[in-house]
Amino acid sequence: MLFHSSIRRELARTFGATLVILFTIVLTMLLIRTLGLASKGSVNPEEIMLVLGYTVLGRMPTILTLALFIAIVSTLSRMYRDSEMIIWFSSGSSLAGVLGPVLRFSWPVLLVIALLVLFAWPWSNQQTDELRERFERRSDIERVAPGEFQESSSGRRVFFIDRNTDGGTEGRNIFVSTMEDDGSRSVMSARSGRLQTMDERQYLVLSNGQRLESGADGETRISEFDEYRAQINAGTVTGRHEQRRKSRPTWDLIRQPTNDNLGELGWRIGVVLTALNFVLIAVATTVSNPRAGRGGNMFFTLFAFVVYFNLINVGQRWTGSGMMGLGTQLMLLHGTVFLLASTWLIKRHFNVSLRAWMPRGHPGSEKRHATA
Repeated sequence: MLFHSSIRRELARTFGATLVILFTIVLTMLLIRTLGLASKGSVNPEEIMLVLGYTVLGRMPTILTLALFIAIVSTLSRMYRDSEMIIWFSSGSSLAGVLGPVLRFSWPVLLVIALLVLFAWPWSNQQTDELRERFERRSDIERVAPGEFQESSSGRRVFFIDRNTDGGTEGRNIFVSTMEDDGSRSVMSARSGRLQTMDERQYLVLSNGQRLESGADGETRISEFDEYRAQINAGTVTGRHEQRRKSRPTWDLIRQPTNDNLGELGWRIGVVLTALNFVLIAVATTVSNPRAGRGGNMFFTLFAFVVYFNLINVGQRWTGSGMMGLGTQLMLLHGTVFLLASTWLIKRHFNVSLRAWMPRGHPGSEKRHATA
């Protein structure tokens, strides 16, 4: 049908342009955020692009949902504004008939959103967590960069090396400040130092230096040494921490139905239902006055998107805290929105006026007004 093909073609053009714009904006924001994490030492600077790719992949369901919503609203607003919808309605089409081509265009996008949020979202978060944990588990010596003060993984040591060799096993003008458990502090400085492996353990060997010890009682001792050897904390090779909820596969959330897991599962399912409800909302509520500007529908689109996604986060917290079950939360939030959107669509399809259901004044009062 000509009407179906024309509306799908325009939806495709608008969706593609909107997706490119939103993707560029989100990519720029995430790049700034990733660079900030790298500057704070939370992310390896050499893996910035890898972390950025995983982060963008995790944000794609939200980007696709907003792009689809904006595309439908923009297309229908343009058709109303140019009186094109009036022509189609006069030729026998109806508002419910618009829902058919819109859903035929939207279902591949909805399928991609479901696959991304159910599978790609936890996988990308898991990869990002592994990169961060691997970077945080480096040994103290691997953290040191020449000419920079660097804190150890435990936060009790501060290192400084003026310069080192190409292999990174020897350094010059070394400074180490250590805070002990009992509150005492020791400061060591040496002209040179090197890494040495003995009995499968790694040691830092300092040469030609001195050690300043300040006890918790205020007593201070100074000693000089020709050679000082200390074992290095070669990374915390402990068991992997329990995966965060966002990093757990969807199937694990289903098999372990704790409150936290159900909250995360409800969020993932809610994103898919939100995308579907946005399609109905766009068709049911979009109307454009030719005399009005273009900003009204777009403001409504952004406002509805922000409010709906905030409600998803609120529902996740309610389910995670045990205040509400998963099924109740999905039905109360998404079922209510689906019912309201469907009711509004039926109202506009049958052109039902709310004034027809409102009680009118007393017949005698109308007669008095007429005689007056």
